[in-house]
Amino acid sequence: MESKWFGPHVAYTMAKYGMSMCVLGMAEEYKGIVGVNSLWPRTAIATAAVQNLLGGGEVVRASRTPEIMADAAWHVLTRTQQTCSGNFFMDDEVLASEGVTDLTKYNVDPSVPQTELTPDFFC
Repeated sequence: MESKWFGPHVAYTMAKYGMSMCVLGMAEEYKGIVGVNSLWPRTAIATAAVQNLLGGGEVVRASRTPEIMADAAWHVLTRTQQTCSGNFFMDDEVLASEGVTDLTKYNVDPSVPQTELTPDFFC
């Protein structure tokens, strides 16, 4: 563990860690019944929280839309629980595994290069 993940935002880090433990625990508990996975964004997602609390319009402009999470979730949720459970997925990696590599359509502002998008705050 590294202290950089705890110092400025210990409560959020604890919540993420707790969610991760839930994924592993429930994946084992419900093995063979239902798949349990997590899905995290690679970049900031344009939400009201980002707009109002985490950076405003400039950060929103350099974010992706919530649709990237919806599309990635669909791909995860349509996989069989026998082969897909107990995973920690990143949205862009899920889409790439399904052949979607041009993610420009998910940019709030398509003119912002992929390399200049705001990373998720906890990646």
